[in-house]
Amino acid sequence: MSVRRLAAEQPESFSFTPELEAIAQKLIAKYPEGRQASAVVPLLWETQKAAGGWLPEPAIRAVADRLGMANIRVLEIATFYTMFNLEPVGKYFVQLCGTTPCMLRGAEAIKHVCEKKIGHERHVSADGTFSWLEVECLGACTNAPMVQINDDYYEDLTPENFEKLLDDLAAGRPVSVGPQNSRKGSEPEGGPRVLLDPALYEFKATVPAAGGGGTETPDLLSAGRARAASESPADPLGATAAAQEKAADGADTRDKREAVAAEAQASSPSVTGSDREPVKTGTGVRDPEE
Repeated sequence: MSVRRLAAEQPESFSFTPELEAIAQKLIAKYPEGRQASAVVPLLWETQKAAGGWLPEPAIRAVADRLGMANIRVLEIATFYTMFNLEPVGKYFVQLCGTTPCMLRGAEAIKHVCEKKIGHERHVSADGTFSWLEVECLGACTNAPMVQINDDYYEDLTPENFEKLLDDLAAGRPVSVGPQNSRKGSEPEGGPRVLLDPALYEFKATVPAAGGGGTETPDLLSAGRARAASESPADPLGATAAAQEKAADGADTRDKREAVAAEAQASSPSVTGSDREPVKTGTGVRDPEE
């Protein structure tokens, strides 16, 4: 885990705005009396938004005071979770995934675009619009390479479409979230290319036929049809298993359960209603209460 420290330059103070105070009250109200510290993570998140995308040290202290916590407790949380930024970020904070799947799919070229368009890592552009950071896996490996910008994912990147994406954001033009090519979500581009045979999705089971003569193979995918209820048992797979067990053991499962229950009742203490003789003590004499 990387070492996370507070930024060297800090504002002198931070105070809750009326909007942030209203949010704090709603968050704290979700927890029982005296448990307001449970709201620390969501309140830090909202405070980060109010502070311009990062958590200055005075903001961390303000959260601690609002929740009645020691400053160090809140500082420990803010420095542990990477969702909290401890230094200023741009209006658009680009988190570039550099883990193996993205790296194999061209993340290095995307990194060069960040260096070219924004500057070095952790640097906020002169106009305050962009900053970027390489991070660990963001969980969109199927759409690699990808970046997270603020709260949204932008996937299936190339140097060309990523440069255009940054230019559009800077100019205030609308952008599309998600894949930057023609694919939809994580589906294959151009549609599916394998496992296209409909027969692969037909699930059939062999069960005893009604009346005991042979077997039938109901189509379970057609169970919603009106005639399926009368032609197929409610649980065809369970019926098959029961029939196989009866054939192997010579007795129906229910019969065996009843026999086991009867044997257990006969050998249990009298409180179960059996006539079993009371247990003798370890001294060899009958129970004094007999």
